[in-house]
Amino acid sequence: MNAYFRATDPFPLECAEQNKLHEFYERLAGGRLATTACVSCRRTSWPPRGFCPVCVGDRFEWVDLPREGSVHAFTVQETGVPAAFAAPRVFAIVAVSDLRIFAPIVGPRATSVKVGSLVRLSPLRVADDATGSPRHLVAFELAEAAA
Repeated sequence: MNAYFRATDPFPLECAEQNKLHEFYERLAGGRLATTACVSCRRTSWPPRGFCPVCVGDRFEWVDLPREGSVHAFTVQETGVPAAFAAPRVFAIVAVSDLRIFAPIVGPRATSVKVGSLVRLSPLRVADDATGSPRHLVAFELAEAAA
């Protein structure tokens, strides 16, 4: 398994025909950050899951998360940046509610990020899914820059 791709895209090429978590992309494309909550034990998980890691139930409901969060930690990638991406790339662990989300920080001021910086959801469009529909990944932008 290639850890790099799982870290940046936990649901590669998923659509309605491939997995019941496809709604994640639909919500994200609409500017909504969402995850799953187990119907049985009410645990909310990140990333969204098709089964509960606590009670192993497979019934879930979608819950919207706040679009804002704060940077818990970050790193800046200046070398070894994949083709089609400009250097430097900033990756952060963003605290959203009681969850921690690993995602890139995008936008013109991305390298100004600091621990505690307020960020806002800014979905990043990537390659289309298997049916040709646009796909987005979770990304954040500094809140001041996103306003």
